[in-house]
Parts: sequence; structure tokens; C-alpha cells
Amino acid sequence: MKGFLSDDLLLNLKNITESNISLISKKCTHLGENQMNWKPSKDSWNIQEVLSHLNSYSSYYHQIFVDKIQNSKFLNVKENFVPSPLGRSAWKSMKLGRLNNIKRKFRAPKNMNPSINPELLDHDPTNNFIKYQTQLIDILKDAEKVNLKKVKIPISISKIVRLRLGDALMFVIYHNERHIQQVKNILAHPNFPKKQ
Repeated sequence: MKGFLSDDLLLNLKNITESNISLISKKCTHLGENQMNWKPSKDSWNIQEVLSHLNSYSSYYHQIFVDKIQNSKFLNVKENFVPSPLGRSAWKSMKLGRLNNIKRKFRAPKNMNPSINPELLDHDPTNNFIKYQTQLIDILKDAEKVNLKKVKIPISISKIVRLRLGDALMFVIYHNERHIQQVKNILAHPNFPKKQ
């Protein structure tokens, strides 16, 4: 199975994360409540819901990433990272298409869906998103010191199923990128409120 150069993979994930921080910093930190809560349709999410959803994933995964990296005995860094079949399937399902399009739609699990589970709604979603993503850049830096294949991460929907660290980082960051594309689409919608 084809793999990735570990350094290139981590750099690519860092670039995506920095781009997400930049977009949310520039386009969302000044938005009013009516803009944060505007929906393109009754079944879609607004920007507050999208960022709250991402923040809830970050609150789960980031702590696990930090713990597993800090306590890893697998310090034999490998030049190449080879995804597992399960890992490849997980992150490929999240990855945007070549035209930054969302290829496959998924229903968010109920416990991670802010439109069903209002306690997930973050009341400072943009600043918390930026904090979490800045933390993720530190996590990627720390990941350079461990074996991306040997460190295992339990996934949010089942503690029994574990992904290789490299696969889990790709899954989380491609999932972030996918939803930031959703934010871009909301902002570009012709009916998006222009004023706070």
C-alpha cells in the first residue's frame, strides 16, 4: 500500500490547519449574531453550529493526541507513514474533492450534532475554534517526534476501534477542512446577511 513521507504529510496537515485559522480569523470573528445564526436552508447548519461541531471534536481528539504522544514509547520516527485500510477509508471519506467539493454527505452522530444536541452550542465558537486549531499545530509539531504508525488513537464513536496516529490526524484535519468549506459556502451564499 502506498504511503506518505511523514514530514510532508505533517506539513500538509499544518498548512490546512493554518489556512482554516486564517479564514475564520478574517471572515468570522467580526460577524454579528444574526450572521452566525443564518442558515441557507432549514435543514442546514449555520456558522455557529459548524464551528461548535468542530470544537466538540477538538475537545475529544486533542486531549487524546496530547496524552498518546507525550506517553508514547514509540520514539523511533519512520520516514514513511503507511495508512491502515480502515484509516485510509476513514480519512478518504472526509477529504474534499479536487474542486474543494464535498463528495459524500454524512449525518453527524447525534452526540456531535448541535442542531439536535443544543448543549454542544459554543457561545464563543470562533475564538474557541482558533484556540483549538492553534493547539492542533502544536500537536502536529509534537507528532514529528513519534512513530505515526505505532501510536494508536481510539475514535470518538467507539473506544475499541483505534486508528494509527497518522490516520487519525488526517481524519480530524480533513474533517475540519470539509466543514470550513461549508462555512465558506454559507458566507458566499447570495442571501447571507451583509450586516450585523
